[in-house]
Amino acid sequence: MSLKLFNSMGKTLQEFKPLKEGFVGFYGCGPTVYNYAHIGNLRAYVFLDILDKTLTFLGYKIRHVMNITDIGHLTGDDDSGEDKMLKTAAERHQSVLEVAQFYTDAFFRDIERLNIRRPDIVCKATEHVEDMIALIKKIEANGHTYKAGGNLYYDVSTYPDYGKLAGLNIDELKAGARVGIDENKKNPSDFVLWFTKSKFENQALTWDSPWGRGYPGWHIECSAMSQKYLGTHFDIHTGGIDHIPVHHTNEIAQSEGAMTEEELAQGAWVNFWLHNEFLVIAKDSDKNAAEGSASEKMSKSSGNFLTLQSLIDAGYDALDYRYFLLGTHYRSPSYFSFKALDGAAAARKSLVNRAARIIREAGGETADENALQGAAKKHLDEFRAALENDLSTPQALAALQVALKDQDVSASETHALIKKMDSVLGLKIEDSAKKIAQDAQPQNSHQGDSEASEIDALLEKRAEAKKSRDFATADQIRAELASRGITIVDTPQGTVWKRN
Repeated sequence: MSLKLFNSMGKTLQEFKPLKEGFVGFYGCGPTVYNYAHIGNLRAYVFLDILDKTLTFLGYKIRHVMNITDIGHLTGDDDSGEDKMLKTAAERHQSVLEVAQFYTDAFFRDIERLNIRRPDIVCKATEHVEDMIALIKKIEANGHTYKAGGNLYYDVSTYPDYGKLAGLNIDELKAGARVGIDENKKNPSDFVLWFTKSKFENQALTWDSPWGRGYPGWHIECSAMSQKYLGTHFDIHTGGIDHIPVHHTNEIAQSEGAMTEEELAQGAWVNFWLHNEFLVIAKDSDKNAAEGSASEKMSKSSGNFLTLQSLIDAGYDALDYRYFLLGTHYRSPSYFSFKALDGAAAARKSLVNRAARIIREAGGETADENALQGAAKKHLDEFRAALENDLSTPQALAALQVALKDQDVSASETHALIKKMDSVLGLKIEDSAKKIAQDAQPQNSHQGDSEASEIDALLEKRAEAKKSRDFATADQIRAELASRGITIVDTPQGTVWKRN
């Protein structure tokens, strides 16, 4: 089997073949750093991390590029509204660059806590304005621009394939139907490549350009920076589905609009477009919200907003949220509730507890992951097949859980499977399991392996009971162990027990 990915360009599942054998270059739209990332934003980066780690698992060398938008993103993707950075800077009484750095640091703290690998190249828009100007010059030289009201616009009527990603018909677009009305635009879908002072009289960050002193539009930054680090043609571009109709559509138009005839003859700017669905949250985000209550896409503007830190403050581990996200395919909406997060937390702890017992039984030994045979190899093949099926993390998680329960696989082989599978899932299973094993071993070793295994089995049964909200059974198991002089403690890494 080979890797198949759902390409938004054409909306079909396609076999993935990189432009250069053995190497994949890909670009993921990064954050606009004017506020904390909410957990809906973070879904995109967990998805991107799964792509990154899957490609590595499959043996590719990769170059992963991500931008940081610290200028030029208005509150509307269609060039309408306020500048997001300016708005927050005014509210916080700080400079735009101070705001950008504060929220950039906060974003990468969240990334680290979710065990997301930092991209190979992180590029800030403010540090690449000259690259944007150079690209705009190419677009202008190819006849795709006009100047009006002090701003330089991209004329979408000059690009016949405009809207091909989103399936838009430019002849059917009407002013105000998809984008805000701008008196300077020839066509309702035209967009700004370069703003001058005509847009904001007191713009904080401006640069000299052939079109006047000003600043770049939001869309141009991704085109300029991706091409700088990945070339005129590259393999994969990712983002949320909300980027399809405007941002990514405009990126394609301007990127291919800048190409020479020779470059266009070599193929599309990007071969594969991958998009993750939204995280949907109950309007009543209280932990006791009723099932089936009204729900909506999480967004900062609506106030329907939860950060990763808010989950941690409520007693969850960041990896509980990662586990929760892996339980839904990236192209399906993920329905968030605290009840669902409770289930993910209990399932992750159960997984870690089982792994801890296996690692203890293996005595720390790990079989050669490249020489697995029989049942162990079958489990690894099933895991690989899940990933090659459009990055199906629910199937991949299931493959791991089945492997951990297979009595025909030795402890050392299972230990190897844990390491190999978690190199993609990113749940830090081995680290958490080793901590439990180390914490429990000094007090448990004199009791004998049989008793330790019995207690671990009871704890796993208790975790399953908590997951299904059978708290009576969970309390009964705790009481039974207490009567035997055993205290259990629930920790972020799992449940630890010790003899009084």
